[in-house]
Amino acid sequence: MKLPGHLIEAISERLLPEKASISFTGVYTDSRQPMENGLFVPIVGERFDGHNFIHSAIEKGANASLWQKDKPIPKNIPENFYLYLVEDTLQALQQLSKAYLKFIDPIVVGVTGSNGKTTTKDLLDAVLSTTYKTYKTQGNFNNHIGLPLTILGMEHDCELLILEMGMSGYGEIELLSNIAEPHFAVVTNIGESHIEQLGSREGIAKAKMEITKGLRRDGKVIIDGDEPLLHSFYSENVSTCGFAHTCKSQIMNISSTEFGYTFSINGEDTLFEVPLLGRHNIKNAAYAIIIGRELGLTEESIQSGLKQVSLTGMRLERLKGLNGSTIINDAYNASPTSMRAAIEAIKELPGFSKRILILGDMYELGPDESALHKSVASVIDKPITHLFTVGEKGQWILDAFNEKKDHTLIVQRFLNKEDIVETALKLLDENTVVLIKASRGLQLETITKHLM
Repeated sequence: MKLPGHLIEAISERLLPEKASISFTGVYTDSRQPMENGLFVPIVGERFDGHNFIHSAIEKGANASLWQKDKPIPKNIPENFYLYLVEDTLQALQQLSKAYLKFIDPIVVGVTGSNGKTTTKDLLDAVLSTTYKTYKTQGNFNNHIGLPLTILGMEHDCELLILEMGMSGYGEIELLSNIAEPHFAVVTNIGESHIEQLGSREGIAKAKMEITKGLRRDGKVIIDGDEPLLHSFYSENVSTCGFAHTCKSQIMNISSTEFGYTFSINGEDTLFEVPLLGRHNIKNAAYAIIIGRELGLTEESIQSGLKQVSLTGMRLERLKGLNGSTIINDAYNASPTSMRAAIEAIKELPGFSKRILILGDMYELGPDESALHKSVASVIDKPITHLFTVGEKGQWILDAFNEKKDHTLIVQRFLNKEDIVETALKLLDENTVVLIKASRGLQLETITKHLM
């Protein structure tokens, strides 16, 4: 991309040099990145101040930087280096991204939710890129810094921008929505993630629906119609999607395949196919179908996009394990809702006589974390054959499961994830599928390299 200098000058005071406006090849906040002819934005955090790394940014190729007015300017800045003075560099980054968004003027789709927002983003991109030049959030750049950087990363020919919006507290989604001003918004579901900060699932629903705050006047919102906590947010511009008969877009005629599902919307003749594990991903695909239809895509284009979806890693990622086994790496993150959904996905897979669950700690669940862990045990039953838990919190899942007096599963707890490898290796053959899932902090995916 090329960022026009006049957008920066509109939100700042240029200190030096006194030359005509220039363009920048990109915007960067990490002084360790290569940034030839780029604009550096020094962010001030609780434990760091990006202004201290200006020389590192210059060495990496930056030819300009935003600069907070209350920070002393180093004396040895090169004469041909541009400095743009602002009151607050983070706010300036957000203002700059909003200005660049208006300059490019793409269709904007915002996605939030407790679970499934990254998968939905990937599905939207797969479908909509069949017709539009798209750009989407890269990695986990979905917060007050990452979203502006995503916007500033799109090329001039971008026609449709897909923005993932994450949060941990009230007001954060509202800020992101006001920056992005989406034409379409999706709320995938309401789970338990960040309940520690928000107090209840009702609080989480309220925080997620902040995505409507910046919605265009004629914008549309698609929400999880199976979630009672979202019923109070129904309005003329809110459309529901789900399995319930009350949903405007009801998912019907579901059939499982070796690699995913086929289904229809409202019982129509068209059967869509999504090559993803997990029944919850049918709904994520339906969100993409609905927006695709709103934008005039043909059924053929939508189906073509669904079939070629490529997901961000560690989300029900199917891998080849040792001795012909199958490993399902879903270790990117976990909440009770997403863990139960992943277990159900393993139960539905055809052709396996051994179905092994390796489940670990879940974080940020607040004072009810024990009960929320134990709730996972409600879906652990046949055809699951083995349950292994990792960590102190993971033990709660095992405790709740052991209360079932009539189970025949093989169960075992491990305090450390490394200890589980030897036990798991002995079970791997062509009839074995293994699910690996826990919160990001446990980094449970390190087990997979030993099983592959």
